[in-house]
Amino acid sequence: MKMKKKIMSTLLATVTAATLALTGCSGSSSSNTSDSSGKNEITLYTIQSTNPNFKSWLSAAEKATGLKINVVAEPTDSDTRQQKITTMLSTKDSSADIIEVNDEMATSFKNSGWLEPLQDTVLTEDIRGEFAQGYLKDMLTSTKGDIVGVPSYQGYLALWVDQKKLDAAGMKSIETKDDFIKFVKASTKNGEYGYGGSWEKTYVFNEIASFVNLFGGDYFDWSNPKSREAVKFMYDMANTWKVTPVDQIADKYEQMNQKFNDGKYASVFMWGTGDDYKKANRYGPDQIHIINTPQFEKRSIFTDSWSYVLNSSSKNKPAAEKFLKYVASKDGELQGWKDFARYPARADVSQDSSVTGDVKEIYSQIQATNEIHGRPMLPQTMEFISAMGALFQDYIQDKITLDDFCEKAQAAVKEYK
Repeated sequence: MKMKKKIMSTLLATVTAATLALTGCSGSSSSNTSDSSGKNEITLYTIQSTNPNFKSWLSAAEKATGLKINVVAEPTDSDTRQQKITTMLSTKDSSADIIEVNDEMATSFKNSGWLEPLQDTVLTEDIRGEFAQGYLKDMLTSTKGDIVGVPSYQGYLALWVDQKKLDAAGMKSIETKDDFIKFVKASTKNGEYGYGGSWEKTYVFNEIASFVNLFGGDYFDWSNPKSREAVKFMYDMANTWKVTPVDQIADKYEQMNQKFNDGKYASVFMWGTGDDYKKANRYGPDQIHIINTPQFEKRSIFTDSWSYVLNSSSKNKPAAEKFLKYVASKDGELQGWKDFARYPARADVSQDSSVTGDVKEIYSQIQATNEIHGRPMLPQTMEFISAMGALFQDYIQDKITLDDFCEKAQAAVKEYK
């Protein structure tokens, strides 16, 4: 899973246009060509083409839109993928009309002018009102106010708890910051901890930002007392209350999840719908499950998504917009749920009776009660994430003070904008 998508966000100007060719990784519903010269024909550059249900999804999209959709598979390696897409867009290569991008790429590209604005053609006011407004603003809106992508799903960075430990603490729920502190303290004993983190320097960004949001802070403003309070809270968990171990600074999600499954942790922040816990037979209402985000200053949560964007150099924009209107529609989102198990990004569609499963109730509760945001990223995404992670690790290990951390964090914000 996620941090999932490690990428180089620097623009690789030295890569020549010759490397753009999308050959060697293509497939197509009707043709192997990536020349989409017909007015009802587009080329889709996608990460989903290896999914076993992709043909079903593609057939439904072609039937609904009347388009011929040529398909080119994006590279699976994240660095290679971003390099190729960056080069394609920056050199105005029109060989792909629609491109699937993740949050890191969206951050890098949204102010570049390489993506077509969609607010007047696809994400009109009635449609975009159904998407998480915080996510649209944070991840897909340019500094000019243009919305450049259609999110394909929502997947929360949610708080997971071990119900057995919640029962042992004599608690029914965790609704507030005080409840959270009470729970993690009560669950820390005999070499087990109330909270477990993934604090490796390129992963901990997710948790720092989550706590900053819960405290009502601003990840880009480290003079904000609430941002400082959030990081101090994490320091206290590790060093004052000792409800989480300092040595997890080496852990990524794989190590964190294993410890959670083994009963070492009582709660963690984690993406998705619990696949790792299901595989370990540790998933369920009486075991490991998602709870609603506790209210600290507020309830706030991150979602991620892959989004469909329109290459501004496309020769087939009317056809491409037809495709985008479909994937943003009720039928398009429901098809994504059916074939890819992508939980609908639109609030109204997520309540459709055909969207079922054990996450629907808690996802609906989160959707109704939380501010939903995209993660705070800067154009030089990985450099910024790594710098912040290294500073946090130094602070947690008492190598620098809180004042030092905040000063250096603000410098990193300025450097990587």
